[in-house]
Amino acid sequence: MKRFILTLTIAAAFQSVTAQEITLDKIYSGYYRGKGIAGITSMKNGENYLVIEQGGIAKYSYKTSQKEGNIVDGQFESYEFSEDESKILLLKESEPIYRHSFLGKFEVKDLKSGKTVALYDGKFVQEPRFSPDATKVAFIADNNLFYQDLNSGKITQITTDGKKNSIINGLADWVYEEEFGHARQYEWTKNSDAIVFVKSDESEVPEIFIPIYGKTLYPSEMRYKYPKAGENNSKVSAQLYRMDNGKTSPLNLSSFKNYYIPNVIQTAKPDEIVLITSERIQNASDVLKVNTKTGTVQKLFTETDEKWIDTDSPTLEFLEDDSFLWGSERDGNRHLYWYDKDGKLKKQVTKGNWEVTDYYGYNPKSKEIYVQTTEKGSINKVVSKVNIENGKSQLISNAEGNNSASFSKNYNYFIETSSTASRPYTFVLKDGTGKVVKELQNNDAQLQKLKADNFVEKEFMTIPNEAGDQMNAWIIKPKNFDKNKKYPLFMFQYSGPGSQQVANSWDNGNALWFEMLAQKGYIVACVDGRGTGYKGAKFKKVTYMNLGKYEIEDQIAAAKWFGNQSYIDKSRIGMFGWSFGGYMTSLAMTKGADVFKMGIAVAPVTNWRFYDSVYTERFLRTPQENSDGYDKNSPTEYANLLKGKFLLIHGTADDNVHFQNSMQFSEALIQNKKQFDFMAYPDKNHGIYGGQTRPQLYQKMTDFILENL
Repeated sequence: MKRFILTLTIAAAFQSVTAQEITLDKIYSGYYRGKGIAGITSMKNGENYLVIEQGGIAKYSYKTSQKEGNIVDGQFESYEFSEDESKILLLKESEPIYRHSFLGKFEVKDLKSGKTVALYDGKFVQEPRFSPDATKVAFIADNNLFYQDLNSGKITQITTDGKKNSIINGLADWVYEEEFGHARQYEWTKNSDAIVFVKSDESEVPEIFIPIYGKTLYPSEMRYKYPKAGENNSKVSAQLYRMDNGKTSPLNLSSFKNYYIPNVIQTAKPDEIVLITSERIQNASDVLKVNTKTGTVQKLFTETDEKWIDTDSPTLEFLEDDSFLWGSERDGNRHLYWYDKDGKLKKQVTKGNWEVTDYYGYNPKSKEIYVQTTEKGSINKVVSKVNIENGKSQLISNAEGNNSASFSKNYNYFIETSSTASRPYTFVLKDGTGKVVKELQNNDAQLQKLKADNFVEKEFMTIPNEAGDQMNAWIIKPKNFDKNKKYPLFMFQYSGPGSQQVANSWDNGNALWFEMLAQKGYIVACVDGRGTGYKGAKFKKVTYMNLGKYEIEDQIAAAKWFGNQSYIDKSRIGMFGWSFGGYMTSLAMTKGADVFKMGIAVAPVTNWRFYDSVYTERFLRTPQENSDGYDKNSPTEYANLLKGKFLLIHGTADDNVHFQNSMQFSEALIQNKKQFDFMAYPDKNHGIYGGQTRPQLYQKMTDFILENL
């Protein structure tokens, strides 16, 4: 379950509304829509960068920031260069499948000759990837792995046993894609001599079926393999395909952890691939080096943790000498460690009571790595460069807010994307020292419209919990806040492991809706309790084996703290959450029934037995090992405690958190003679969007709040 970000999508034409007021009509019309820069990529020379524009893929100069023309004319959804930049892979059309996967029609353009070749004769494929020598493109079609020779046009089929809901070659199954964060499960060697891929046999994985109602006389079905906690997962194996003989052979991983193979990674050397593997209990990962000439496998090292390793987001970067950087929480915070090519630790590169949140690259000339960190406070993210040998660090971004960077290949420039909770996104071109060259794009017009409609800035604070921790929080007060009045409180949270909702960054999701509610007289607040991220491993991992227990305790404690403030009416406290946040809201309305008057739970998990294996077992182990961890933190177990006004919402075609969750919870509430409101969205997935769906949903939630809080 990834951190589900709610996005208010455009769904209606702008209608005239009362001035100086934020409304759903304005939100959904795009009236407040901000501007961005799409598809920023540095060219190999380090002097130019590319962006996607209306007329094509445009080339700009870092030095002058001026446009120098289009690399390719036309309309494209995305693009990818070959390593030598002689060719470009263009996505012309796509159809989404799950969170990351999609079917696409691609073409390859030779930038020297101007010749364009359709990939796979213009048919839909998945996850295409240039060979490093730019002579071929590998791709997946119908669960089989292929490659196309770009000179002859010949298509070679590497595997033939691919079959829906059975065998998958080089592509993630549903749970791998959702929880390990990517769909591609293959990689070329650096010398283009071989491909290493993961074969998944999901024939024994239980199948979920979801009715699709549509407009037909009889509903159809969506069927796919979904391993719930404790159930069978795909049986995975690593396979080596050599270009010289066209043969595929399995790699022997029997001496290593091999239940999961989340990552296949190219190294800096020819004839090498690295695999990251783990057992079902995700508290140790093997980092394995494959010799693709001989097929032998060598363990570089094993990363271990008393609780769990975030197998969905490893940092592993190979430098030119095949030494590598590895991200680990072993000292209590996420930092980078430098290993030699044989897996021997050289040194810890970053240190401090803060975390590395992203890695951008390494400049061999200056011996510096470029990272995003929380060194300026857990609600901020900043960009720094760190000398890998002496540890000297220099901040090169703004010192507050959410800052990220897209670097030139030679690290002489970067484009900084930055925002704060009170300032929308700006895009600034800087040199390698952090000096501003030019502001490329701002969103002052967006902010002016919001301020004209009485936008109120968030206030940040910390709130104590019963364990003595200081929890990060933000609060939005009505424009004409009167400290002598008492206001109803509307709390929002997500609370999932490693997540963050209290951040000093611009929110293009629910923020405008929260502003609208504040204008209607509510105080809106959000608290990140135990289990959330960027405050160290101890704070994040205290929830191990008891997912939900401490998180809801902290939300109840936060509600009580707010209720004791002179300006809060403690009899009028409500909560809203989606996905994991919906789970928390369901617990708040049951275990916290004496504190919360109203709750809205959207697409909630109601028992972790119903959720997928990889995510759930990472934090709880299996139901067979830890039945109490599952059942004693399930809102269905506390249905008899419901007191307040409760609105339960779910999409019937949710492939992630199945509709089953809300059905089971509803039945528990019914059998306990509890009255509640329920809204089902036909054929809608976890995001519940499409057409007029989002405006209707948010109007329904707004009305429910106004009537019951």
